[in-house]
Amino acid sequence: MASRIASGLLRRRAGANLGLLRSYTHVRNYSSQLSALIPATSQCSKLTRRRYYMPNASPYQVWSRSFASDNEDKVEAVVPFMGESVTDGTLANFLKKPGDRVEADEPIAQIETDKVTIDVASPEAGVIEKFIASEGDTVTPGTKIAIISKSAQSAETHVAPSEEATPKESSPPKVEEKPKVEEKAPKVEPPKTQAPKPAAPSKTSPSEPQLPPKERERRVPMPRLRKRIANRLKDSQNTFAMLTTFNEVDMTNLMKLRSDYKDEFVTKHGVKLGLMSCFVKAAVSALQNQPIVNAVIDGDDIIYRDYVDVSVAVGTSKGLVVPVIRDADTMNFADIEKGINNLAKKANEGALSIDDMAGGTFTISNGGVYGSLISTPIINPPQSAILGMHSIVQRPVVVNGDILARPMMYLALTYDHRLIDGREAVFFLRRIKDVVEDPRRLLLDI
Repeated sequence: MASRIASGLLRRRAGANLGLLRSYTHVRNYSSQLSALIPATSQCSKLTRRRYYMPNASPYQVWSRSFASDNEDKVEAVVPFMGESVTDGTLANFLKKPGDRVEADEPIAQIETDKVTIDVASPEAGVIEKFIASEGDTVTPGTKIAIISKSAQSAETHVAPSEEATPKESSPPKVEEKPKVEEKAPKVEPPKTQAPKPAAPSKTSPSEPQLPPKERERRVPMPRLRKRIANRLKDSQNTFAMLTTFNEVDMTNLMKLRSDYKDEFVTKHGVKLGLMSCFVKAAVSALQNQPIVNAVIDGDDIIYRDYVDVSVAVGTSKGLVVPVIRDADTMNFADIEKGINNLAKKANEGALSIDDMAGGTFTISNGGVYGSLISTPIINPPQSAILGMHSIVQRPVVVNGDILARPMMYLALTYDHRLIDGREAVFFLRRIKDVVEDPRRLLLDI
């Protein structure tokens, strides 16, 4: 009777020990916990040797090599945080190849999002062992891109044996396969002679139009930035009641002002005096005179903004981007020129961030740098209006009863007619015309 009670207690104790063992996720603690919990009896040691507690098929043995020291040399490059409004991106291209040496924080890949291109940097210096993702994959923040080995020597030693083993093993079968291919070659030739048969359909359909062959066409996936531009422009057309009004401006006085003071301006401010700064200042003045143009519809409400953030459209090889000049109403000509140059440089280098493009209350697009004479720009949502500048052309105009050749530019204002009436739109464009034709108005605020 006593032996039966003892064996029952032993089985109960063994079952409790097994439950505790399974609760430990680290196998390193297995030996110490096992010795502390299981009595040192012959029966228990016998059960342990027979592996009743840790059978061969147990999943807890899989973790036994997760703490191996050889994995401590490897680090993973992951997709960084891309912005609050960006949830995923496309792995556009790799800047490095497996086996290349990289330094800490050196870009190894580029992620293309709906707005900007983001670099994936190496967290440590080392050698790229392999890429986990592929070009064209959709990735999210935290996605693993590559595995990097901190030790360049270990990466090279792992590669060298594989390269030596492959040619030795693959060389004998290649020698045996060559004669087989040569013997099969003449057998495959007869069907090749039957290739001219497709010429028959062209004879049966002489009335059909002759279209270029598909071999002369290329199909490539649309970049995410281009998709985003297409969707936003189409949404703009579907949402806004867009109307465009035009005017022309005589650039004589502004160009003379620029010519007279360009050298002194560069000497003092370290930046060239361009035309965009004057148009930005003119737009600020017009927005302050017609605050409805700086407003936006939000449901059943109108939101008036008491600040002016001017978006400047910049064309790049990847598409149109619209970085923002913050608080343009508090800037002078030099500050605006520096801001525009900085944003344009970052746009051409693909270094614009989400913060550089977020917001904006009014947009200016200068199609004149490409030679555009006149156009109807599309509103940049969720803004309510956009100003289009165009090329400067010498045209005959009547000045004080005389016909003179003057540098003239067409201006176009596209606005949301749901919010802005034609009267406000015309007054807005006239204010820009008056300020550009006589920049002294900005100084006198008249």
